[in-house]
Amino acid sequence: MSKFYFFIWLRWALFVSFSSIFFASIFSAIVSLYLYVKQGLPSLNTELISALFEIFSFWFVLLWSITLLLSLFLSLKYIFNICYGEYKIELLSCLKNDKQELIEFIGYGDLVKVWRKWFMLLIWIVASEIIIALALVYLFSSSVSLFSWFNTYILYGFILLAGYFSFMILTMKCKRIRLTKC
Repeated sequence: MSKFYFFIWLRWALFVSFSSIFFASIFSAIVSLYLYVKQGLPSLNTELISALFEIFSFWFVLLWSITLLLSLFLSLKYIFNICYGEYKIELLSCLKNDKQELIEFIGYGDLVKVWRKWFMLLIWIVASEIIIALALVYLFSSSVSLFSWFNTYILYGFILLAGYFSFMILTMKCKRIRLTKC
């Protein structure tokens, strides 16, 4: 069973990582290119390339936050109906006439309620991880500032770690998700 959750998590983590970084890079490059064109296409030199890289880096961090949310939503669709180690996660329709039916072709509209539950679960797990990390930093560090270690990339690591545990909890607690043998 742990192999199943690991492969689901690995596929999810790779999808979230690649798609969020890819889209953030594309959008940051578009912003940098727009600002370069708006300045009248000056000739490229080392200072200008350095400035464009700084603009790209600034926008990358901001846009990565947005594309990460988008990727989290898009990624949930691809964990369903895929067999790993004799198990698969199935999405069920809403309860109608005391009967739930399996949704074979999952659309993004089918995911909204499940995604809200999963996203709130993810937030709570990440918050717990941050509190534990904060306690460890407080106990084992002599730093004056408790949050000097915290940045976007650390938060992203916490999100990836929380994703693993969230899939286990979600399959047990959500009534619209069923874990079955395949």
